[in-house]
Amino acid sequence: MSTLAWIITVSLAGGILSVAAAAALGAAMGAQRINVLISYAIGALLGAAFLEILPHAFEHGDTRRMAATVLFGIMVFFVLEKLVLWRHCHHDHCEAHDAQAPAHDHGRSGLLILVGDTFHNFVDGILIAAAFLQSTELGIVTALAIIAHEIPQEVGDYLILLHSGYSRMKALAFNLLSSLATLVGALLAYFALSGMEEWIPTLLGLAAASMIYVAVADLIPGLHKRTDLKATIQQVLLISLGIASIAVVQALVGE
Repeated sequence: MSTLAWIITVSLAGGILSVAAAAALGAAMGAQRINVLISYAIGALLGAAFLEILPHAFEHGDTRRMAATVLFGIMVFFVLEKLVLWRHCHHDHCEAHDAQAPAHDHGRSGLLILVGDTFHNFVDGILIAAAFLQSTELGIVTALAIIAHEIPQEVGDYLILLHSGYSRMKALAFNLLSSLATLVGALLAYFALSGMEEWIPTLLGLAAASMIYVAVADLIPGLHKRTDLKATIQQVLLISLGIASIAVVQALVGE
């Protein structure tokens, strides 16, 4: 299968899968089980960033420049989050990450969720294309990590849309429409980057920065709300499972 075919297939399948899974899980699971998904997603993000993406970026780019790129990326994503463009937060209490958000939102965050998620998905598409242009193995691992963290995030988004007054069908339809931004970003990146290979290591560094930031700044703090020993052991095991799953996929695809 060609690189472009991989990019199109993964972008479409990943978006549809994450939104459909989020809708199903949001209806069937309680907040505690959603936290299980978040723990696994943290491991998948960190595993993809440190085991796959950063080694490729350092291999094909200047080490000092790549380290600076990752640092710059983390700062950029911090600023974007503050500007309500990255993770849907609009005040000190971030409803997008709280599966136990109030049952009524008075319509304040529904539109924000859709705008922020569309931007987020567009960036994910760019990162997926950049990874596949480097290698099919890197593309698959990157896509799996993105899907892994998209599912718990989409669960939160879906719940916020319901709290904002959207019906279940409208919330699902708008989330699916937003997911198409992944394909748009991927196609634009493919045609723009295919002749600009020198930019690929930089985008891989930014991809790693985004995954590290989301895992460490957005997802891990929520786990600290559960401090009992049983929850801590469960979180460590699930994070380790997420890392291990990336290592297994990396080994299988690399064969």
